[in-house]
Amino acid sequence: MFDFSVVTNWIHAQLTAVMPVGLAVFLECVVIGICLLLMYVVVAIIMIYMERKVCAAFQCRLGPNRVGPAGTVQVICDVFKMLTKEIIIIRHADKFLYNLAPYIVIIASVLAFSCIPINKGMEILDFNVGVLFLIAASSIGVVGILLAGWSSNNKYSLIGAMRSGAQMISYELSIGLSILTIVVLTDTMQFSEIVERQADGWFIFKGHIPALIAFIIYLIAGNAEVNRGPFDLPEAESELTAGYHTEYSGMHFGLFYVAEFVNLFIISAIAATIFLGGWMPLHIPGLDGFNTVMDYIPGFVWFFGKAFFVVLLLMWIKWTFPRLRIDQILTLEWKYLVPIGLVNLLLMVVVVVFKLHF
Repeated sequence: MFDFSVVTNWIHAQLTAVMPVGLAVFLECVVIGICLLLMYVVVAIIMIYMERKVCAAFQCRLGPNRVGPAGTVQVICDVFKMLTKEIIIIRHADKFLYNLAPYIVIIASVLAFSCIPINKGMEILDFNVGVLFLIAASSIGVVGILLAGWSSNNKYSLIGAMRSGAQMISYELSIGLSILTIVVLTDTMQFSEIVERQADGWFIFKGHIPALIAFIIYLIAGNAEVNRGPFDLPEAESELTAGYHTEYSGMHFGLFYVAEFVNLFIISAIAATIFLGGWMPLHIPGLDGFNTVMDYIPGFVWFFGKAFFVVLLLMWIKWTFPRLRIDQILTLEWKYLVPIGLVNLLLMVVVVVFKLHF
């Protein structure tokens, strides 16, 4: 597996040879920030196009097929259209909080996105407490949603924001319990270390029954965390027009729209990292020839393949199940997922203490 830290260390050495260390680090941070934002935009475009095509396939339609080959340029045209749309200012809204809310949501999304380990040596933020940082950063988004609903001075926006706040705060607990189950198994909170521990087998296979249960809970809770169907009550079009972003237009609405799709990718990427081995290839004990061939596939190809597989799985869930009521959503979390997650965490502790895992 190629280690990209060799490349980054070489670039750092070349820069420090011609300029002060402080200036070199500053330039590196600027370049990394630009690359992060470009990757964020590219992932958003891919996700929007994928959502339209998957939705069309489930509904026996074609989806976008006019602009570009198979409609591939349609999303890019929509981006330019969104940039040129007028931003309408609501007369009785709290203008400062109204304008601030979309940026809080997008900042939380970018911070969480920067925690994703794409390949060995390609981790932007790789703290020894990376799991805690990810959960903390992603939790900021609910503040922006609550501010958007309250500052819009619209009862539908406020109801959508209250639903979203209750739903996201509740399901963060199940996400945390699922990730904590793998932290107990690996004894580390650093994402790169979690991936390294899966070199001889992905946790979905070698983590025993608790890892499989945690994976299922994580998929359900992650889907609810990003307000995707069947947990899309905060944006229920039949009841609340568009939920918390009803009064937003132009690029302000675009920020909410993009953040929702990238957050779906983040949830899927973290699932691929902690349960499906991240950038680690598939190895089957005893099949040395097969394992050697798998090692030739670059790590980032493995990572994105696993992440988009989980994305497809979550989209499949969205376009298959009907929308739940808000009381059903909260009942599912507090009466079922949280107790199961706590028992599963205890079961993983037993598995680790008595070394029952593979």
